[in-house]
Amino acid sequence: LLKSGDLGVCKYGEKCTFAFNQLEIDVWTEERKRRLDRNSLFGASTVQLDPVSSIIGLLQEHKGMFIFLCQGCYDGKPRIISKRSCVNETICSNLDAPHNFDANKCLAFVVTTHNINYNKVRPLSVLCHLDLCRQAIRYGCQREDSCVFAHSIIELKTWRVQRHTGISPDEIVRVSVRYNDKQEQNLRKEKERRLSSGGGGSKLKGGSSAVTSLNMKMKFACAQCWRDHLIIEPDKALKYCTAKARHILTKERRVLLVRSSERSKWVQVRPLPHAKNFPLQYDMCAQILEKRKCNYIGNCTFAHSQEEKEIWMYMKNNDLRDMQQVYDMWLTLAPQNRQTDGAMFSQPNPEEKFIAMPTDYAEPLNGFHCRLCGKHSNSERQWQQHISSEKHKDRVFSCEGEDEALTWSYRFPGTCFKICPKIDSSCPDGVSCDYAHGPEELQEWIERRVFLRQKLAKAREDMLIMPDELDFGKYNFLLQD
Repeated sequence: LLKSGDLGVCKYGEKCTFAFNQLEIDVWTEERKRRLDRNSLFGASTVQLDPVSSIIGLLQEHKGMFIFLCQGCYDGKPRIISKRSCVNETICSNLDAPHNFDANKCLAFVVTTHNINYNKVRPLSVLCHLDLCRQAIRYGCQREDSCVFAHSIIELKTWRVQRHTGISPDEIVRVSVRYNDKQEQNLRKEKERRLSSGGGGSKLKGGSSAVTSLNMKMKFACAQCWRDHLIIEPDKALKYCTAKARHILTKERRVLLVRSSERSKWVQVRPLPHAKNFPLQYDMCAQILEKRKCNYIGNCTFAHSQEEKEIWMYMKNNDLRDMQQVYDMWLTLAPQNRQTDGAMFSQPNPEEKFIAMPTDYAEPLNGFHCRLCGKHSNSERQWQQHISSEKHKDRVFSCEGEDEALTWSYRFPGTCFKICPKIDSSCPDGVSCDYAHGPEELQEWIERRVFLRQKLAKAREDMLIMPDELDFGKYNFLLQD
């Protein structure tokens, strides 16, 4: 804040991301915990909402689509995802135990990112409360379908649209299908346009050709770990890095790493240097060429690697100003890149239109679906192998997929639930210390241990853990008193 007399005046105005007073802190805290909706403070809206635009708004905001699933299969333990059978439309696609589809169909919202996530949207009734169930967003509601509170954000928002507009589940699915068909057509036209224009590149003045492709692999990594010469990728929730310290990852705390086909080494690409007039050609830093180290104090505007030079040229020629835009462009122009290193860690851009492909929602094979990992198993043996895997058990104890209201303030618990004896003399272990560095952190560790035990119990109940499974490796300390 800039002091102006007795009042504090912020130079950023309404764009400032810090609170101006304690009241604003309290309101933001309640909104983050989903306990306050500021729109409800002003009463019901007098303007009738448009049902079609409201549903399209949900599709764009949550990056998914509405479909019908067989509720009998979905509620089974373990869960089975089945749709209407293509052979016999009166039954579901579960060949082992087919249900009457029309009698059992339920509305669901499916999101396809690095894996597939399904959220059932239960029928709206006069008894439903337009508020979130606190148990459901943590580790699962014991009342299940009899609960009158919403069990997910998308269910709550869909209920609100239905109550304010009266739109039916059948119409919701029709609007979703039409919208995604239109998005698919736009995507096809955009790809054809880019291919016809040579990938969006242009000619530089003087006749030299612009860089029109990104023939290299890309991924994001934790910036703090990268400074220690470690390549640590984000978890699939894109909130923390996968190191033991679990550094919080924001846009400023991650780096874009690239690896060209000529070199087998990952190198960092810094953001494009801002300038009023971009140069015709970016040049290599003379100190890097001579000493392999740049001693310039500040942000050097010369490229520190050939890969960085190519990326900067590509950004300038294609009017890209953000590293996320480069990564998304790389994925769009070469869909096969989604299978390469780091492709699964794409950070969704809130301003980007969602493009859905019909293959994303192809009818799954008959088998079990893991809600924790978003994976599908085609046989009993494959399912048992999956739920016994270390990666699956890690997901039970991770914070991936948790609600935003459950974002923790401190590190993942260490093995010693006590205050660090070296805290007064500046603990040399830092974030790797097994002890808590303060009473607040210790209290959160205790709460988090209780939460993870409840989450494990819910996973056992849903048959996502083998009945006789007792070994959870590095997480065993959380199950001990």
